[in-house]
Amino acid sequence: MSAGVELVAYAPSLARAFHDINIAWIETMFEVEPHDREVLENPQAMIIDKGGEVLFARLPELGIVGACALMPNPAGGVELTKMGVLEEARGRGVGEFLLAAAIEQARHMPAPLFLLTNRKCATAIRLYERHGFVHDGEIMAKHGGDYGRCDVAMRFVGRD
Repeated sequence: MSAGVELVAYAPSLARAFHDINIAWIETMFEVEPHDREVLENPQAMIIDKGGEVLFARLPELGIVGACALMPNPAGGVELTKMGVLEEARGRGVGEFLLAAAIEQARHMPAPLFLLTNRKCATAIRLYERHGFVHDGEIMAKHGGDYGRCDVAMRFVGRD
């Protein structure tokens, strides 16, 4: 399903793609929040310089079509965040490819992996569950206030 998708590591020249991919999906369902803007406009300072990662998915015929980040959180853990896929590439396994790559990368990081989302993102939530994320009230209590739209918090426990 994700045949032909290539993983591309962050480079400063891709900062605009990271911003644009994420703004596009956020605006289709939600309002862009100040924290979104801060992270998306400053990925080097907000993610990379703090020990995080930004990963991209590339399709040969379309170029960079997806992005996600692993962002160390000062309150603890590593947040899987800013995962988006351009509309024209959806349904081609790009999100699943990015999620698998992010999980693999997070295995090399010293803190537990978690994510924050919204129940409107039902397809994404099912994807996260298939890949070993479980709903977690403690994560919600600790990090749920980071975004006004957050009503689902999950932590990675792995697959059985």
